[in-house]
Amino acid sequence: MIDIRPDTPVLIAGPTASGKSALALEIATRQGGVIVNADALQVFAGWQVLTARPPADDLARAPHVLYGHVAFDAPYSAGHWLRDVTPYLHGPERPIIVGGTGLNFHALTKGLADIPATPDAVRAKADLIPLPDLIGALDPATCARLDLQNRMRVQRAWEVQQATGRSLADWQDNTPQPLLPLAGSVAITLDAPKDWLDARIARRFDVMLELGALDEARAMLPHWNPAHQSSKAIGAPELIAYLQGQMTLDQAREAAIIASRQYAKRQRTWFRSKHKDWHQLRADAGDLGATLCLRAD
Repeated sequence: MIDIRPDTPVLIAGPTASGKSALALEIATRQGGVIVNADALQVFAGWQVLTARPPADDLARAPHVLYGHVAFDAPYSAGHWLRDVTPYLHGPERPIIVGGTGLNFHALTKGLADIPATPDAVRAKADLIPLPDLIGALDPATCARLDLQNRMRVQRAWEVQQATGRSLADWQDNTPQPLLPLAGSVAITLDAPKDWLDARIARRFDVMLELGALDEARAMLPHWNPAHQSSKAIGAPELIAYLQGQMTLDQAREAAIIASRQYAKRQRTWFRSKHKDWHQLRADAGDLGATLCLRAD
């Protein structure tokens, strides 16, 4: 049993489609609190269905914040998120922070280096450089800390090095104290067996199509720019490709499901490496709420 008091912040992390939001909502409805988004893509306006933002029924049952509050064409980093989440760490309601972006949780509980913003010219140059060349320009210490298959993270490290003259590892080694140390919260990671999660990912994408994901993509088509951070929403490039006549809908569906499963694999790898001090819950265990001791005081 995981003991949770109503005044203690709760952190819920896990791979995509593992049931994080449902668990956060159960805690909020049974014990109170404000649900705070920690997902790097659910912050953006424009992709509500494809990023699985909470539906209206969930919003009516508990307060939710930091969902869809950033313009679809705006940049947004872990640093932006830390600034946005800060007021909710000391607000009238305790936060229940939920999402699948490991870097946000790491920044919150371990601290984040105050790295200057990347100039547009540096980012534009980085966008044109192949991933192997970006990796080759980084120092060994930085490479050892990165998922080298994650272009966004690698490119960010390259941009930091180019813009500041210091490696990302050097910035990280001079990190300030965290806003919410792990000891000050109840931190839960949902772990999910691959086969169970793969099936859920496929079902969820089909539900997204039923709920209007294609209409959402059609509305975004006139504004589509693959360089936008929000364009990394899984399913967005695939459905845009379908609308542009580059693949069939079946091909787009299959490509999106494969991309989501690959993303989930990277998430599981991150959490198993970084969340060894978190409570681990099996996402396929049935009633996750039954594993919690939600105290009244």
